[in-house]
Amino acid sequence: MARRGQPTVVLASGDPFWFGAGTTIAQRLDRSEWRAFPGRSSFSLAAARLGWALDRTLCLGLHAVPLGRLRPHLAVGRRIIVTLRDGPAVGALAGYLDGCGFGASNCTVLEALGGPRERVTACTADTLAGREFAHPVCVAVEVAGMGVALPLTAGRPDSWFKSDGQITKQPIRAMTLSALAPLPFEHLWDIGGGSGSIGIEWLLSDPTLTATAIEPSCDRTARICENADRLGVDRLRVIEGKAPDALQGLDKPDVVFVGGGLSPELLAYLEALRPGTRLLVNAVTLESEAQLTQTHARLGGTLMRLEIASAAPIGPRRGWRAAYPIVQWSHIL
Repeated sequence: MARRGQPTVVLASGDPFWFGAGTTIAQRLDRSEWRAFPGRSSFSLAAARLGWALDRTLCLGLHAVPLGRLRPHLAVGRRIIVTLRDGPAVGALAGYLDGCGFGASNCTVLEALGGPRERVTACTADTLAGREFAHPVCVAVEVAGMGVALPLTAGRPDSWFKSDGQITKQPIRAMTLSALAPLPFEHLWDIGGGSGSIGIEWLLSDPTLTATAIEPSCDRTARICENADRLGVDRLRVIEGKAPDALQGLDKPDVVFVGGGLSPELLAYLEALRPGTRLLVNAVTLESEAQLTQTHARLGGTLMRLEIASAAPIGPRRGWRAAYPIVQWSHIL
C-alpha cells in the first residue's frame, strides 16, 4: 500500500480470488487501480489429480483460520479440499479429524501442485502423524469413520453445547430459531447469551450471517467462545457486560433476541432501534412475563406461550413432566 499509485506487481499463487490474496488487496483499492490475471487454483489442480467433480466438492481455505471451521461439514461421504498454511498443519488437520472420530478418513496430501516438486501422498488421517510435508500444500479428504455429524437443522441436541444449565433447551431453541427467521447478511444481538446456543445456531444457518452475544458472566462468556470455536463459528463476537449499557457502540442489529436480563430499561433501549428491526424475547419468570404482556398491549406483535412436556417415570408407570413454560413476544419495529 506504500507504493499505491506506482506500477507494482504482486505475485500470488493460483487464482488470487479463491481463498487467496486478491480479496485482501482489492478491498483497499479502487476498481480502476488494479488488474488481475488468475491462474489455475489449487482446488482445480487437486480435483484434476483426483478426478473429483469440483462442483460437488467442498473447498475451504484453512491456511489462516482455525481447523474448527471444518466441524459443521464433517459427515461420512463428504469430499473436502482444504488449503493449509504449511507442512506441519497437515499433521494438525489429521489430528483434528481423528479427535472428532473421523480418523478413518482418506486423506490425499498434495504438495507443490503443478511444479517440479509436486508430490501426492495418500493415507488415512489416523496414520498421518509424524510425516513431513512442505508448503505449498493442500489436502483432499474423503470423510469416513464413526464421528457424529452435526445436524443441519436448528435445534441441535443440547449435548453439543457446554453449559452450566443456562441454555435454551433444544425444542424451545428450534422454535426460537424459526421465529428469528435468519435472512442472508443479517446481524443478530443475542442478549443474555448463556451458553451461546442461539447465536451459534444462528451463525450455522448461513455463512453470511453475523452475531454478537452479550453476557454479564465472565465464566459464561468464556464458555460461549469455547462452544463457538468447537462448532466452527469462531466469528461470533462475545461481549462481557450487562444490557443495555453493553450495547453502546455495537454494530446495529437486524434482529435482537433476549433470552435473559429483561428489564424496562432494556426494552426502552430496544424500542429506540431503527425501524424494521425484529425483536424476539423469551421470558420464564412471572416478572418478565408481566413486562411482555404490557409491552404487547402497547406495541402489538405476537405473544405466544410455549409449553413442553416429556415422558418421565412415576413409580412403576410413566407420566408427563412439564418444563417451565416460555412466553415469547415477537415484534417488528
